Amino acid sequence: MTSYFDTLAERLRESGLSDEQIASTIDDLATYVTESGAAPEEEFGPAADFAEQLTAGHAQGADSAPSPEIDPAPETWRWTADAFHERKRLNEFGDQGWEVERVDALGHFVSHRDPARPQRWEYRRETVVVGGRAKTADRLAPDGWEPCGTWVVFEYFKRPKSASLGPAGELDEAPDGPGRRIFWSKRFYVFFAGYAAFLGAIALGRLALGGDALKNWFLIGLLAGGVMAAAWVVIGQRRARRREL
Repeated sequence: MTSYFDTLAERLRESGLSDEQIASTIDDLATYVTESGAAPEEEFGPAADFAEQLTAGHAQGADSAPSPEIDPAPETWRWTADAFHERKRLNEFGDQGWEVERVDALGHFVSHRDPARPQRWEYRRETVVVGGRAKTADRLAPDGWEPCGTWVVFEYFKRPKSASLGPAGELDEAPDGPGRRIFWSKRFYVFFAGYAAFLGAIALGRLALGGDALKNWFLIGLLAGGVMAAAWVVIGQRRARRREL
């Protein structure tokens, strides 16, 4: 046993270990084989080979040790869409791994995506009245929906698709991010053109009538246009709900 540990100590010293490190190592190994009752060669193999194993990391030095992987920072993206097809866009981008954090004051969806471990998200939009947000959130919470933004009368909810799809709710890799931030639908342009034409007709009426009558007609036109826009959105919401049932 003494010959084995003498050879081991000599090889460790040749590898650059200090006498203190060698003495501590030999003591620990000697205690181990004494308690086990086996010969050192049987426990550790040839002394020269065992010395190489013990000093492999020391010979490389601390600078050569592999550095831990650092996950890339999450991507952040702000985007907006009109009320006619924003739900379609939300779920489209949710399938690409974009998670909505909130809706900012300008109506943009502030979203982020983890490029290292992206997962798919799904969204829904609810029309709420004053004081009804908490009730809506409580109604949807049992199904895993959590609020992720508010805009005027709309409340937005999200949930990870892994809750319903399991492993299929995760993406193998994040696809390229969209190249733009504004998404208007054809229905929005048609509506905008119609509303602009309506206001233009009111303006022409002002020129023809003049005076207070014209002012009253203009205000009526603005109010009617606003009501028409709100009605169009609500009707679209009800149709979407019927499709979900």
